[in-house]
Amino acid sequence: YDSAGIATLNGQGDITLLRKKGKVAELDLAIEKNETGDAVGIGHTRWATHGEPSERNAHPHTVGDITLVHNGIIENYKDLKSVLEDRKYTFQSDTDSEVLAALIDSIYQSQDEKELLGAVAEALDLAVGAYGIAVLTPKQPDQIIVARKGSPLLLGVDEGEVYIGSDASAILGHTDQIIYLKDGEIGRCSRDGVELFDINAQPVEPIIEKLEMDLHAIQKKGYDHFLLKEINEQADTLRSTLAGRINHSEGSVQLGGPGLSSDELRDLKNIIIVGCGTAYYAGQLASYYIEQLTTDVAIQVEIASELRYRSFNVSEHSVALIVSQSGETADTLACLQELKRRGVRTIGVVNAVGSTIAREVDSGIYLHVGAEISVASTKAFTSQVAAMVLFGITIAQAKGTSPQLIQEFIDEIIQLPEQISAVIKTHSGDIKQFASKYKSYEHSLFVGRDTLFPVALEGALKLKEISYIQAEGYASGELKHGPIALIDDRFFEVALLADNWLYDKSASNIAEVNSRGGHILTVTNTTKEVDSESLLRIDTKLEHMLPLLFNVTLQLFAYYVALERGNDVDQPRNLAKSVTVE
Repeated sequence: YDSAGIATLNGQGDITLLRKKGKVAELDLAIEKNETGDAVGIGHTRWATHGEPSERNAHPHTVGDITLVHNGIIENYKDLKSVLEDRKYTFQSDTDSEVLAALIDSIYQSQDEKELLGAVAEALDLAVGAYGIAVLTPKQPDQIIVARKGSPLLLGVDEGEVYIGSDASAILGHTDQIIYLKDGEIGRCSRDGVELFDINAQPVEPIIEKLEMDLHAIQKKGYDHFLLKEINEQADTLRSTLAGRINHSEGSVQLGGPGLSSDELRDLKNIIIVGCGTAYYAGQLASYYIEQLTTDVAIQVEIASELRYRSFNVSEHSVALIVSQSGETADTLACLQELKRRGVRTIGVVNAVGSTIAREVDSGIYLHVGAEISVASTKAFTSQVAAMVLFGITIAQAKGTSPQLIQEFIDEIIQLPEQISAVIKTHSGDIKQFASKYKSYEHSLFVGRDTLFPVALEGALKLKEISYIQAEGYASGELKHGPIALIDDRFFEVALLADNWLYDKSASNIAEVNSRGGHILTVTNTTKEVDSESLLRIDTKLEHMLPLLFNVTLQLFAYYVALERGNDVDQPRNLAKSVTVE
């Protein structure tokens, strides 16, 4: 995040506002110098949308008697701003959020009997867009008003206190009693508890749930960075994803989450997989596997931010897999809602229990990988692919796919956690050396064929996310259709080479790059001689699941390159972990 701020109130109605550009640590220093002892307050870590990262654009925003923090985007803020300027409001920031604060203040000041909740509700009725907000005023210092629409918000309750957050991990350690706000709900928080209302101002009975999250899981456990911890956790987190879902002796998979009968699975003709970024690439890789397992099912993998605006057709007997680590990804959530409107059964492939997507899908497969803290997703990718493969196997079982093929997949998935551990233990040192060798390049190409193509895309994404090296992923056969023109001393290449039926074709692509002066790092499982500047050999008998082993090496490579370049690997610039805006 690019700025942070906090506003607190004391019992006399005095407000203290502290805002800083940069990391939260900058705000920490300011708070140490301005300890107030106040017990009512709101804070915010900003990911800039309207207005550059700066102190004046940081939240909270105060206008008149109103102080506000806001996640989301107010789409009609320019129209509202024009109206408010006519009412003599002036603006100190470039943000849409300050306009919302001014709108609430305008309504609040017009009331004969000041009522903050009513002013917020009336303002939100005029606002178009997405929001998760918390609002306070020194005129009523014993309450904070909250509301949500399209942006996550939850409340933690305990005796004499209420906590407000956009993510459960922020509340973890304070209380395990959680209220998840639904779209359109507005609440009044005080020391006495929480009062909830719907969009029509009718009281809603709060539903308190127990937060099932381990505080220890969001700590580094001795690792230098969360990213390294989460890469190393993948063997254990994958076991958690698989636990109770595979009967190895019978060669079968049992998935209760999707909630489809054998007849519904047998009739299935079309699968739409929707995701963004890493989740999209996980869907691409999983689609290759599901195609192998179920040859009569058509699969389309879609970028959520594109699909939501297209005039797409959905055939009969379709299901949609909605893939998201956070369960709050705005574009993916919008696709989910559109697919449901069209009558498509939706199945979530989500990690965050209690998240919006997890609550809105018809059914789902939880990943159970624990909190993923680092912005760059790693362990979620591995388990997203595994979970979708398990779903593919359940379809294959219903459709009568060869038991031998199903058993091959099951055998490899069961071996995968141990194989991931072996790759990390055996090759971390080699990967670290390769990272040092290629750290100074500013451009790179990642290439792979068949199931290694999505891994090339994901590997390139990881490198660009945290090292800031331009990295592009391509299908190996596409090199000659344009990208090979880029090969020169400014680029290095990462080639993914599987010792399978496509080996010769992939090797010829490496030769094409070499002949043009390329600088290739090849990741392979072959024992054959490979003409490559650098070579990482993975000793494994896995065939189907080999791409997931290669992917772990690319995660480590990106981590060590970023480290060599002195970057903040857990909080890369310009990025947010949970993408709740378009």
